[in-house]
Amino acid sequence: MPAAPRCWRLDTPAQTLVLASTEGRLPVVAYWGAPLGEGEDCASLAQALIRPLGHGILDHVGEVSLCPEEGRAFQGQPGIRAFHPDGQPLMTQFVLDGVETAAGSLVVRAVDAGLGLAYRATFSAPGGDVIVAEAELDVSGSTGPVRVEWLSAPVIALPETASGLLEFAGRWTQEFGPRRVAFSRGVHLRESRRGRTGQDHFPGLIVTEAGCTETSGEARALTFAFSGVNRILVEEMADGQRQVQAGIAEAATIEARETLRSEAVHLAYSGAGLNGIASAYQAHVRANLVTFPEAARERPVHYNCWEAVYFRHDVAELKELANRAAAIGAERFVLDDGWFGTPRRSRDDDTTSLGDWTVDAKKFPDGLGPLIDHVEGLGMRFGLWVEPEMVNLDSDLARAHPDWIIMPEGRTQWTGRGQHVLDFTNPAVTDHIFACLDALLAEYRIDYLKWDMNRDLTLAVDRTGRGLLRRQTEAVYALIDRLRKKHPAVEIESCASGGGRIDYGILARTHRVWLSDSNDAHERCLMQHEAMLFLPPEIVGSHVGPRHCHTSGRHLSMAFRAGVALTGHMGFEMDLRELDAAEEATLKRYTAFYKENRGWMHAGRQLRLEPAGAETVAHISVDSAQSRFLAFSATVGTIKPETASPLKLAGLDPDARYRVRLWNRDEVSRPPTRAFASPLLGKQGLVLSGRVLMQSGIVLPLAFPDTMCIVEGHRVEGSTA
Repeated sequence: MPAAPRCWRLDTPAQTLVLASTEGRLPVVAYWGAPLGEGEDCASLAQALIRPLGHGILDHVGEVSLCPEEGRAFQGQPGIRAFHPDGQPLMTQFVLDGVETAAGSLVVRAVDAGLGLAYRATFSAPGGDVIVAEAELDVSGSTGPVRVEWLSAPVIALPETASGLLEFAGRWTQEFGPRRVAFSRGVHLRESRRGRTGQDHFPGLIVTEAGCTETSGEARALTFAFSGVNRILVEEMADGQRQVQAGIAEAATIEARETLRSEAVHLAYSGAGLNGIASAYQAHVRANLVTFPEAARERPVHYNCWEAVYFRHDVAELKELANRAAAIGAERFVLDDGWFGTPRRSRDDDTTSLGDWTVDAKKFPDGLGPLIDHVEGLGMRFGLWVEPEMVNLDSDLARAHPDWIIMPEGRTQWTGRGQHVLDFTNPAVTDHIFACLDALLAEYRIDYLKWDMNRDLTLAVDRTGRGLLRRQTEAVYALIDRLRKKHPAVEIESCASGGGRIDYGILARTHRVWLSDSNDAHERCLMQHEAMLFLPPEIVGSHVGPRHCHTSGRHLSMAFRAGVALTGHMGFEMDLRELDAAEEATLKRYTAFYKENRGWMHAGRQLRLEPAGAETVAHISVDSAQSRFLAFSATVGTIKPETASPLKLAGLDPDARYRVRLWNRDEVSRPPTRAFASPLLGKQGLVLSGRVLMQSGIVLPLAFPDTMCIVEGHRVEGSTA
């Protein structure tokens, strides 16, 4: 019998992670799940998982260690693939060198003395219910450079009882599309090589046990915190073991005395269904990633002028739009693409001027000052669109510094949206861009930058032929960090053709994400519902778009557009001059309602609900004291039954009583509902216990597609169920 394994554990209120090392090898994740008792014998737990040897296999069952090794005869996908300069593979056999334990952290150290390599895995619980894990490879003992084709973040063994994966795939204007994948033998691989996180592959997944629902059952989740090329790999091997790996999908050559980081994965466990995952991640983002310059300031209502004027910037017209936006309730005016240029060319379309970050004197003869003065005079602050990583060939910057563009010698580079990418791994480039942005922020009162990125990276090598996908992202991080240090009061939004750069790496440096370039409330409703599994609403930009959606062609009511927008970080993005009196009144009403409730909504919990049919998408926002809530039930398709079914709520105090009513009862469509006598339509509503609301539910009116019911509830003081 082998010696008893050495074990270490890391706990949060909602999960326990146990590492176990046998005979001095790299530890495995022996347990990841619901909290274990303080006196649990973890060594016995690990010994209880020893597997028998079947016929026809090696005399050792390959371990899904923190870094599964080919050198340990692991026959699945290894956690490291490294090579000598001559191409000879490095068959590592790491030996445990020690585990450092401290409050809220574990650091695992291992060495392969023969190869001169050192491996370190760090697990930390920074507060809340998420564990952050990262790996590092040190080659300081090697005799020469090491080429690393793959280094995974600490590899996690997955339960063999799990039924499948929930992942998120999409495209431009349809980000965060959910996709269920059943486990099967072999490798399931998701990879983005676009140089940004990518709309087609959000770098996260949820592993669900059989029977997991929105509100019950077990789920485990992982998201990879890097804003560039990424790979997530899930494998089920012939012996039944499963593993998940995540890392950077680009090889790197590491010189002696250098260290390669895997970047981090953020791990969450829930015994309360998908909503437990959402609660853990939302709280984690709030507490440990996003830091607002003015923490006490409630999230301001935006007005963005893009879908009103596009590149056509006229000061008088912009002031008129600002007047209308302020009258409706906007608190920040964002001037989008088209404000910059040179005497040679104005930015009148997407083929010119990127890189020339000076105010266009033709459009703004007195600079941006008069417009900013006007905006501030209306009680709003001013924001500005920029795309610092990009350049047009028709620009003074490109003409002066063609060598600053990612364009390998002798190769043909395609444009994307008429633009190329600047090589941010060249310090001269980032110094120049920093100087441009610094000058703008110093001259003008700008409290917000919409930082866009509208092109994938292709032929991504620097002028020496060295791959730069990883280094480009690191350089973007460094530039944002530098800018924030110099201008700490400025908020930054991460936008990349919409949701092309949304991940926990960029969120550690920014304050808002533009989930999608689609302002279609139908699409937004679906996207925001899925995104809330990883993102709190206050950082998810959500705008009321034009009556006729510019990306889908849909015509949607103002009530539905505004209802969807107020479930995120609300704003408007349309030509406000198109509004008729009724639409303007509705938008004012919803904006005021958002302002009344945003404070507690953006500090509370957002939980997904389980309607009876797929044609309904619903969630509930509950304040931290469980004293009030808003439930949003959107009808996104034609109702299949002849009448409506109950909707069960979630997250309430079962023993409290709540006065419940339909907030937008005056908008109930009469044609589909011949009779609906529910007291929910009355001003007094109904008083029901949290237990009844969660276990029995409430029936809402029949509704046409693309409409929303908003239910408000307040605790009735002095009474219990």
